[in-house]
Amino acid sequence: MRHAPRLDTAIEIAHEAGRMIRDARRHQDFEQRYKEGHELVTDTDLAVDRHIAERLENTFPGEARLTEELSPERDAIEQKGPLWVVDPIDGTVNFAHGLAHVAVSIAWCQDGQTQLGVVHAPFLGETFSAIRGEGAWCNAEPIRASRCASLDKALVATGFPYRRESRPPLMRRLQAVLGECQDIRRNGSAALDLCDVACGRLDAYYESVSPWDFAAGVLIAREAGARTGHLYSPPGGIPADLYGEHIVVASRAIHRPLCDLLKRADGE
Repeated sequence: MRHAPRLDTAIEIAHEAGRMIRDARRHQDFEQRYKEGHELVTDTDLAVDRHIAERLENTFPGEARLTEELSPERDAIEQKGPLWVVDPIDGTVNFAHGLAHVAVSIAWCQDGQTQLGVVHAPFLGETFSAIRGEGAWCNAEPIRASRCASLDKALVATGFPYRRESRPPLMRRLQAVLGECQDIRRNGSAALDLCDVACGRLDAYYESVSPWDFAAGVLIAREAGARTGHLYSPPGGIPADLYGEHIVVASRAIHRPLCDLLKRADGE
């Protein structure tokens, strides 16, 4: 299996990070602050990010990293070569509030294509993983995406930006989805929403997020049989696998109808 040793290492590191997250929750010994006045970050986010960075550097020295807390240089997205894309805690608000939808997300890309991904949910006891072209798994068991065939039966997940002024345009999309689909979920972790699509708990997911939020989860969903893509094409020079704007991931039958629905809501 291509990249299997690299995947095993990523899973091991994700589990170590998960133990740090569980310990911090148990002892409640983390401080909280807000980045740019609106996005919550805790001491645990930073500690876990440092741990993952150190482990990756020790094991794969010199390979570039793009992480939410330590190295958010978006120029790395357009560079050739290996790149680790890491979210130490996807669902920081959930973590701080004692909710279970929290994940460690680790992806490895080569020349802009995601080759492997791991999403570990420490409070749910689940580890999702995938290797490009070789399938997707949850706790080492193969998983398969939803086969939902119509929007009116679809359970759809999404999320909203922390900046309140950015939310009103998205309400048109929300209203359109609620009007055509079975129901909607907002769980607070893009990585886990994508994994829930991958294992058939959700039928679709759409949102605009950062590379570290979705890189691993999109590969896992795709390898499980979901259709992945964007409402609008990525700008030139940015690899599709690392472009987080207007992501749509869904069962194969409803991907196009959902995209059409969202575009109509946008006034397209």
